[in-house]
Formats: sequence, structure tokens, C-alpha cells
Amino acid sequence: MPNFPIIDTHLHLWNPGYLRYPWLDGNALLNQPYLLEDYRRACGPVDVAQMVFLQCECDFAQFMDEADWVTSLAQTDPRLTGLVPWAPLEGGDNARPSLEKLAANPLVKGVRRIIQFEPDPEFCLRPDFVQGVRVLPEYGLHFEICIAHQHLANTLKLVAQCPNTTFILDHIGKPDIQHHLYEPWKQEIKTLAGFPNVWCKVSGLVTEADHQHWTPADLQPYIDHVIACFGFDRVMYGGDWPVAYQATEYPRWVATLEAAVRGCSESELRRLFHDNARAFYRLP
Repeated sequence: MPNFPIIDTHLHLWNPGYLRYPWLDGNALLNQPYLLEDYRRACGPVDVAQMVFLQCECDFAQFMDEADWVTSLAQTDPRLTGLVPWAPLEGGDNARPSLEKLAANPLVKGVRRIIQFEPDPEFCLRPDFVQGVRVLPEYGLHFEICIAHQHLANTLKLVAQCPNTTFILDHIGKPDIQHHLYEPWKQEIKTLAGFPNVWCKVSGLVTEADHQHWTPADLQPYIDHVIACFGFDRVMYGGDWPVAYQATEYPRWVATLEAAVRGCSESELRRLFHDNARAFYRLP
């Protein structure tokens, strides 16, 4: 484990008894409450200094309720210092009232409007959606990119149209690790890293691998590639708990990532696990 407290930039918490999460239907492991006390137990020996909550795809009509609920949870654990909610960016300028309300909450750092689940592969290129992403800087917010690798080509076109918006790619773009596929993901990641306003979150790899049989060697080439492309200045650690619990215990993922970058300097390790997160998410 790192010999310093880390920042987890990708924490999920949910309570299906309070909010509705349609995507949990049929998933016996995940379709139950996962709360702060469960996270504390899951971390085990890992010293987590701060956490950033990422929206959990509750019923869209409840997105403001989710933000308010997590804000109340932060009052019980001061380590919860960042919040990335959902917002109706596909409304373009009509999303402004929602963004204004969210941005008034000091915990809110950005917006995640998941692209991956949209049936239209060009959803992220719709003019109103692009406009919704473009206005985020006016509210001091970044855009969190959640896609599968098939969406990278269109994501590049989105990013090119939003030069003033800061982006972070969740889960390294969800490459098909289980089947050891690299292209066109590798080239598209390299192209994406060429945009100076894009960062990359090293998270969620285990759930793209074989849940029961993955090994560190399966993940290594993907970790190597994103760090080679983005450098240690634009990557950061994410736990993706409890989604990643389908494939790993929390401490195992931390140890796997630390081992994957063995040979890096102490400064680089701190940037990956702590410093970049604090700077990017503007954490106290």
C-alpha cells in the first residue's frame, strides 16, 4: 500500500430504499445499500484521506435528490469533499437552471452525464448536448466522461468542440481487457491525451477484465499505455467501489495499481494517488 494517505476520486454510494436505480435490477450483489460505513470496512488497511462521490445513475428525475442526499452524508464524514452529480446536459442552454443550482453547492465539482448507456452512438454529438458541455466552465464545473471503448471515436469529436471545458475520462475508457483487445482503443487514447484539457482516471479496470480470473498482468499493458500517454501529471487513482467489488476487494486494487507503477518516483506515486486529485477536484 502507499505509505501516505490517498484520495479516492471515484466513490459510489447508494440506497435503493431511498432512490430508484433501474440498472441495479437483477444484480443481487449490487442491488442493496452501499453506504459510508460499508466503504470504511471495505477499505481495510488502505488509508483514504478524501473521497469524491460520483453520481450513481439513479432515476433521472431524482438527480437533485441524490446530490442533496450525498451532501447530507458528507456532514457525517468530513473526508467526503467532492461531488459529481448528474445533470440534463442534453437540454443545452435549458440545463442552466440545474447547473446554477448544483454549482451553488461547494461540494459539487463537475457533472457526469453518462454517454455509454445511450442507444444512439452519436448522442454526445447532438448540438444541444455539446452546448450543455460547453457551458460547464461558466459554472466552474468539468465534464466527467463515462463511455465504453466503442464511444471513444465520437468522444474525440465532442472534446474537439469544447476547448474551454475540462474533461476527465473515467475508467480509462473501458477497454475490452477481458479479451485483451487494444486497438483502436490504444490509438484513440493517444489522440485524446493530445488535448491538454483532458485528464484520465485510472479506475474500473478490473470490471472490464475477467471478474473471477483477472491477474495484474492482464491490466499492466493498459495502465502502462495511459500513463505513457497522459504522463503522471494528468492521471489519478479511482476505487470505483462498490462496482469494482464484483471483481476485487478494495485493498487488492490499490496494491495492484501501486505494483503496476513500481519504479516510478515517490513524487509520481503521490501525484497518481493524491496530489493530482486534490488539484483537479479543487479539494480543501
